[in-house]
Amino acid sequence: MFNEEVAMRHGLRSWVGLALLAAALPATAQETGHYIWGVEGIRAASLPPPGIYYRQYNAFYNAQTLTDRSGNIAPVGFGVSVFANVHRLIYVSKAKILGGNYAADIIVPLVDTHLTIDAVPLRDNRFGLYDVCIEPFILAWHTKRFDAAFALGAWLPVGMYDAGRPASPGKDFFSGMTTLGGTWYIDAPKLWALSVLNRTEFHGKSTSRNVTPGMNTGFEWALSRALPTKEAIWEFGLVGYDQWQLTDDSGAGARVPVDIHDSTHALGGEVSVFVPSAKAVFSLRSLWEYSTTDRSRGNFTNFTVTGMF
Repeated sequence: MFNEEVAMRHGLRSWVGLALLAAALPATAQETGHYIWGVEGIRAASLPPPGIYYRQYNAFYNAQTLTDRSGNIAPVGFGVSVFANVHRLIYVSKAKILGGNYAADIIVPLVDTHLTIDAVPLRDNRFGLYDVCIEPFILAWHTKRFDAAFALGAWLPVGMYDAGRPASPGKDFFSGMTTLGGTWYIDAPKLWALSVLNRTEFHGKSTSRNVTPGMNTGFEWALSRALPTKEAIWEFGLVGYDQWQLTDDSGAGARVPVDIHDSTHALGGEVSVFVPSAKAVFSLRSLWEYSTTDRSRGNFTNFTVTGMF
């Protein structure tokens, strides 16, 4: 029975991007992409069995440090805090393409951002709709010891945006996103799992600012151990992520020099519990950014509740 319960458990692991950090930092930092690293965790590349799933994310990000192109702390009196309430609907079908189950989803985030930079000086806070993510093409494969996932998605610039308000939720540009990852079950009972998930974003132009952000990529990973009981399945894991900007920002509005590429590296932990009687999963994850370049450096914490229908 444990394998069946684990199969249900897998389905409640999100592996598609969602937007949490909405602060579009002014000239002290480069443009950033839509996807926020750290939203995934244990068994991130495992999709659910066929069905409909709803997940609500409650994510917090807080940083009091901004780093320059060398990774040194910028003495600008920086602070940002973000809360995101995100709603995600997932559909996994029985139809198969290339041996994998076809799936699709949509993510609708509401974001509240507070931003301060004493050196400017700047004080801004905004609440509203962030850009929406759709993934119309997802494939998921499952074997006895391995899961894999591939997806094509897009971030639609429908969020609230005001060029004069740096804490505006929207980004004001389109992004395409590819996803590819796998989960390896180290032991036959699937108690131990190692997952790696890659995402790459390709960005369009912000017409209001005449800037096209550079392409970025990265990996989220997790090593976890499940502890089943009579009433629930607990799972504990070490989680982290590493992301890099690959190409220069471009356009007349891009900051000079344009070859400054941002990066972020983080490490943390996660605990989650699947309650079969409630058909629900509760998960708490927290990560600390220990190294950043041309980005804020802080803590990201995410509490999720997922239901199956």
